[in-house]
Amino acid sequence: MAKRRNRKSLPSWLVIIKDYTYLLVGATLVAIAFNLFLYPNMIASGGVVGISTILGYVTGIEPGYIQWAINIPLFVAGVAVLGKQFGLKTLIGTVYLPLAVLVTAHLEPVTENPFLAALFGGVGVGVGLGLVFRGRASTGGVDLAAQIVHKFTGLRLGLGILIIDGLIVISSAFVFNIELALYALITLYITSKTIDLVQMGMGYAKVAFIISSQQEDIRQAILHDLDRGVTRLTATGGYTNTPREMLMCVVNQMEVTKLKELVRHIDPAAFVVVTDANEVLGEGFKVD
Repeated sequence: MAKRRNRKSLPSWLVIIKDYTYLLVGATLVAIAFNLFLYPNMIASGGVVGISTILGYVTGIEPGYIQWAINIPLFVAGVAVLGKQFGLKTLIGTVYLPLAVLVTAHLEPVTENPFLAALFGGVGVGVGLGLVFRGRASTGGVDLAAQIVHKFTGLRLGLGILIIDGLIVISSAFVFNIELALYALITLYITSKTIDLVQMGMGYAKVAFIISSQQEDIRQAILHDLDRGVTRLTATGGYTNTPREMLMCVVNQMEVTKLKELVRHIDPAAFVVVTDANEVLGEGFKVD
């Protein structure tokens, strides 16, 4: 039998607490990364925090106030144009992030090296936003602007965010210099990859697809020797056009070698494909 982890679903009130914890902790991490790395080194890596970096240096106004001045009208416009689909969590994220930026503004910068600032600032913002998204929340800003643009023009949301972030980075090249704009691009890339990592995990599991003439023996070995579940899929040979079965099995990293040895022992001619599974939910694996 497959390994099981018997855990009941969380009560609704506990889910709400978890979501708001993710939101508040994530927004706080974004604010800390902004004040420790990005703002002191004039790295405007897109979004409302990027706009506040540029305007903060141009006007001398605290970035947190600038973020409120942008976020709150955008939230109101979003509700007016798109309807009441954003909810309380988006409003809290919209208001709390600038507050956290103001509260942590006294923190001393960690480095004056723009490359290190771009690297670790991107990681910090990515971890923070990843937690916010795991809490099924948002900090508003550019996301809302892109949705409003999408409503009137039909422009894809991803492309809209890319265009807005690109304009912010280009603006930073004129306000600061091209080199700092290039560092901002590095931060954007690292942020996006870190968000994916926080959202989907570190690829701790593997998915194996097995095609063999000895399907039943391999299936029994996976079930009883490896103690993992297995799924039988119907496939068709591309050359022979012959229907045949394929086995799919999800294992953790430590079990990959044992799985390959089991298959090789039963059928040395078996065709095996092993690939990463970024996130696995269910029996024998984590429950989110």
